[in-house]
Amino acid sequence: MKKSGNKNFMRTLIILMVAMGLLTLGFMLMQNVRENNDTYITIDVDSMELVQLEEPKENAPIAIVETTLGEIRFVLYPDKSPNAVKNFKDLAESGYYDKTYFYHSDSGVYSSAGSKEKNGDFIHGNASERIERELSQDLWTFRGAVCCVQTDRDRTFIQKITGGGTYYCGSRLNFINSIDFTDELKEQFRATDTSEELVEAFIEKGGVPNFAQQMTVIGQVYQGLDIVEELASLKTTENGYYKVPDDDIMIISVKIDSYKKEEKNNNTAF
Repeated sequence: MKKSGNKNFMRTLIILMVAMGLLTLGFMLMQNVRENNDTYITIDVDSMELVQLEEPKENAPIAIVETTLGEIRFVLYPDKSPNAVKNFKDLAESGYYDKTYFYHSDSGVYSSAGSKEKNGDFIHGNASERIERELSQDLWTFRGAVCCVQTDRDRTFIQKITGGGTYYCGSRLNFINSIDFTDELKEQFRATDTSEELVEAFIEKGGVPNFAQQMTVIGQVYQGLDIVEELASLKTTENGYYKVPDDDIMIISVKIDSYKKEEKNNNTAF
């Protein structure tokens, strides 16, 4: 009963945080600028293209991730996040992700993967962990988005007081599932000044609006969304920082390939 109560509490807390984030997201789009730091983007809702809602183009680069729970396929966006995608591809082709752990699973909302250690540790200072954050007005944290986990931040003395700085990401990945879009949350979201197209995309597709423009998005899952959902809902034990899956859930291998339209099947999101 206690674990169930804790899980329900965490889900409620996340939903409340998302509700607050929706107001922030609306304000951000209304002002057409992200936060005051060295990595910011100007958002033009008139030219915004929600490419994650489209079927991948023929021969687009993809990642085939074999996990202990099944296979996930996602398209990569090297034109939107070139440095992070290159880092991911280089690591994948080197075999880095083979036998790495899913080290965090959070209340059905998202999971984190790609650590050599079950507790989520990584080697600070490696070049592969110091990839400057890349944000794009065309990439959002919809259900199935694959994002790079933040590893570090450089800040001046003034930025330590006022906020901001340069953010970095690395080898570890977040697989985004979704918060629960209740009728009340939908109403709140639609009442913001956010782009109507973006609002309806989040409501229809699912995702985590509060994560929007916070992390580098490198890809979008088009096959294996059921696995993404399962990975976000694992039985876990908190280690003080992460909710670590009780069972060893792992990435077996990652293969870089290209998309073929004939591979589309009943499990494909498009």
